[in-house]
Amino acid sequence: MFDIFVKVYEYFIFFYATALILSYLILSVFSFIAINKYKSYNTDIDDEELLNSNLAPGISVIAPAYNEEKTIIINVKSLLTLNYPLFEVIIVNDGSKDKTLDLLIEEFELVEAPFAYVEKIKSKPYKRTFKSENPKYEILTVIDKENGGTKADAFNAGLNASVFPYYLNTDVDCILARNTLTKMIKPILNSKVRVIAVGATLRMSNNCEIDEGVITRVRPPKALIPRFQELEYIRSYLLGKMGWEFINSVPNVSGGLGMFDKEIAVKAGGYGADSHAEDMDMLTRMAAHMMNNRMDYKIGYIPLSCCWTEGPPNIQILGRQRTRWASGLFQMFSDHRKILFNPSYKRLGLITFPYIFIFEFLAPIIEAFGILFSIFLVLYGYVNWSFAPLILLYSYTFAIMISSIVIIWDQMTFKYYNTTREVVTLFITAIIEPILYHPMILFFSLKGYFSYITSRELAWGTMTRQGFDNEDKKKDNNDKPNTNEKKQSLFDRLKKKKNSADSDIIKT
Repeated sequence: MFDIFVKVYEYFIFFYATALILSYLILSVFSFIAINKYKSYNTDIDDEELLNSNLAPGISVIAPAYNEEKTIIINVKSLLTLNYPLFEVIIVNDGSKDKTLDLLIEEFELVEAPFAYVEKIKSKPYKRTFKSENPKYEILTVIDKENGGTKADAFNAGLNASVFPYYLNTDVDCILARNTLTKMIKPILNSKVRVIAVGATLRMSNNCEIDEGVITRVRPPKALIPRFQELEYIRSYLLGKMGWEFINSVPNVSGGLGMFDKEIAVKAGGYGADSHAEDMDMLTRMAAHMMNNRMDYKIGYIPLSCCWTEGPPNIQILGRQRTRWASGLFQMFSDHRKILFNPSYKRLGLITFPYIFIFEFLAPIIEAFGILFSIFLVLYGYVNWSFAPLILLYSYTFAIMISSIVIIWDQMTFKYYNTTREVVTLFITAIIEPILYHPMILFFSLKGYFSYITSRELAWGTMTRQGFDNEDKKKDNNDKPNTNEKKQSLFDRLKKKKNSADSDIIKT
């Protein structure tokens, strides 16, 4: 009987691994087609024409903040220098206990102001609104509210305060490219079908050069943990999300950077206030709303890197982040379980949800069981030692191959890294990722599942920020003239040269 069980297990692992490999290969082909398709239609609407148009749709940029005193000022400056004709910036102070709000008030000359805050979506109680006395910051609004325990609740408050038909969600540890809004609105303007959301590629800001909230030099992180994440993000966005975009089945638009149709978001009920996977939860709600009302829709993705986010610098902080993500994934499938394998939800119910459930949600459980069972087989002499090493080598080689292809593809297409050495460090990272990084992600995923099952509270905002200044930059600054002696800050210069293409980090 045991021999039969072992044989069934072997066949299951073989077919599961084969299906996963085939899915990666298919997504790679789809991604290649989608990126080339993007290159062609991206030229249909000229950037300069859009920037000078009076018909460009307004966009509300919403960024929740909870205990973000180390990065809040430079991030808000980054948002204020976005190059777009009509937008507002809404910072939601979600009951911060540090100096986040005080720093905002001091830096941007904020005062309490009357504001027509209409609660279209339920959130924790709204307290007050701040606006700047300085006309230079007239597009900035700061909402102060009680802490809701999740980023989703803060986003709902931001939606209530927003005035434009589209909104961009981002995080306060993110730095956006100046042309982000211009690039992300194009899939909406270019489509004949209603586009409910648009995403873009994210990268790590760790070790990038940043001046007054603007990325001036892109580098892969020097520290190993953030560099693992850099590789993971490039692979996930360029290969995964762009592949899904080709068949209009994008599973989620990142909470770090995503543009949404506000009307559909509000009609779908906004963000689930208690959700820890607000990005996938929101998109699922919107897609389900469209299908329930028999309306055609599209979810867009662009391959450009428009956002740089501060990655967890060490294992402890990485563990907090990934545990929360895994718990959120479990929560998402629990809340939307009626969609899984449901033909009424078309691609969402029969393609996207099943894939995420089988190859992402169940993967840590299957892998953990496989490790334990393999140890048992070794102890009892059931392992075919002439064949087992070949299977391990095959899996390891395939993982490195996929990562290497993405690195080459990314550098050939977009060339974000300036030196060969920087690219080589990513290849080295790809070689050691399956051995060092993947086991950690496996452990944190299982921990997240356990946390959700045992109903442990997972509050957002627990990541300790390092800030965007590093020691090298501080040393360099000691040799530079005092900023007070400069005639103009970079921030002021960028505001005056808003239409200058030379300031854009991304050239297409």
